[in-house]
Amino acid sequence: MPLSLVPQIRVNRVFDLSPDFLHSRGITLLLLDLDNTLAPYSGKDPSPGLCRWRDDMRAAGVELFIVSNTKTSRAARFSKEWGVPYIDKAQKPHRWAIYEALRQMGRPRGEAALVGDQIFTDVLGANLAGVRSIIVEPLELNNILYILRYIAEIPMRLCTRKEKRL
Repeated sequence: MPLSLVPQIRVNRVFDLSPDFLHSRGITLLLLDLDNTLAPYSGKDPSPGLCRWRDDMRAAGVELFIVSNTKTSRAARFSKEWGVPYIDKAQKPHRWAIYEALRQMGRPRGEAALVGDQIFTDVLGANLAGVRSIIVEPLELNNILYILRYIAEIPMRLCTRKEKRL
């Protein structure tokens, strides 16, 4: 796969992705980053809104799988609470964890998309692995390093038109 830092889809939050939008693109598996995509870095549990969104996805036949770079037990706790399988220490943008999630879920690359808040890990990893890349706005920007990284990502984000609620 060619090296690309440009996301294929851009939305504000995961909640903006609907089952109809995903099905219209043949997506039946969402690989999801955890930190600053599903929940803030502060380690919060899944929100009620996130649980409703999960239930809507499941009812429509869209499976969810967390692929996180976290090296702590946070992904295990969050995924257990949320009821979704996970891989931690994923080392994105490396592709191995994306391929392993596809293998575990029995899905081809063409039916999957990876959703995350970072261009240099999530989008690049998805694009290298041959799954669709979906970028979301980070949930929190309360650390100067995150803010600087986000500023550096703005040109790549702007290469993709932002979708409204889908």
